[in-house]
Amino acid sequence: MWKILTQNQRIQHSLQSIAEPEERPAPGVEWGLDFHDVSTVPADPTGKQQHVVEILNLVDHGSSAVVASEPASDYNAETALRKVAEVLLEQGCPDRIRLDRDTRWVGSWTAKDFPSPLLRFLQCLGIEPRICPPQRPDKNPFVERYHRNFKYECQLIECPTDLLSTVEVNQRYVHFYNFERPNQAMTCGNQPPRRKFPERPCLSTVPHTVDPDRWLLEQSGKTYKRKLDTKGCFQLGNQIYYVQQKRRRQVVVIWVDGKQRTLHVFADRVLIKSLPIKGLQNCLMNFQEYLDLMCKEAVSLWRHTQQHTPRYR
Repeated sequence: MWKILTQNQRIQHSLQSIAEPEERPAPGVEWGLDFHDVSTVPADPTGKQQHVVEILNLVDHGSSAVVASEPASDYNAETALRKVAEVLLEQGCPDRIRLDRDTRWVGSWTAKDFPSPLLRFLQCLGIEPRICPPQRPDKNPFVERYHRNFKYECQLIECPTDLLSTVEVNQRYVHFYNFERPNQAMTCGNQPPRRKFPERPCLSTVPHTVDPDRWLLEQSGKTYKRKLDTKGCFQLGNQIYYVQQKRRRQVVVIWVDGKQRTLHVFADRVLIKSLPIKGLQNCLMNFQEYLDLMCKEAVSLWRHTQQHTPRYR
């Protein structure tokens, strides 16, 4: 039936989109960030049944080199954030980091809520997070390509069965990939990434003091739609805001004024209330203090996410 309707032009097909190649950034400008599941590690009968061991990988888009590769068995929103912070402290800060919609990164997989602790953390350090569209691993190609190489050239050959063996084989492969394995990327010219680019880019260091509210400027002009609960309240991020009891169950639009640190609530395109944004620090913090604060919020958000939304990769 479908063939007959198609032959008689009764089904309208969308035109095939032509992908435009992105300009390759210089080394150190942009990193790709993602988890790789070590599927050869069996499920724990008394613990995790999936993703028992994962590797957090960061790949430099400009040189194709693996910046960091960290296996662990306990990655959640907090531990992943702390590991990213360790890498930034050691390697420095790129201009951008590209990542997918894993709930450990963005909180809600839709990425339509206030920025998650990790996203705020990056923005407050001056790093632009770039979130890939749903089901588009091709938008984070360099780290995805590395995952494929690791899987077929190392994981399925060495077959690590626990965290310790994963650490051992992963360390050897990362060195092989960076210094010995020819890379066919246009910038590498069939040379290993660290041979082609022996001098590592000079990146800005993590600041000693951080403005924990800097992320709010990036929210200016953004809108969020919420349905008020029975008490006339809505939730945005980790905070609850009261609007009006008589408007319970109504849908409102919240417009963010980052400069004034205010939420403007609209119903039927009419401004009904302006609310100060909650949870701001309004003072500078040292880096470790700020990291601990974000990790604390990440724990809270992770528990909420695990209870209310499915995990999305």
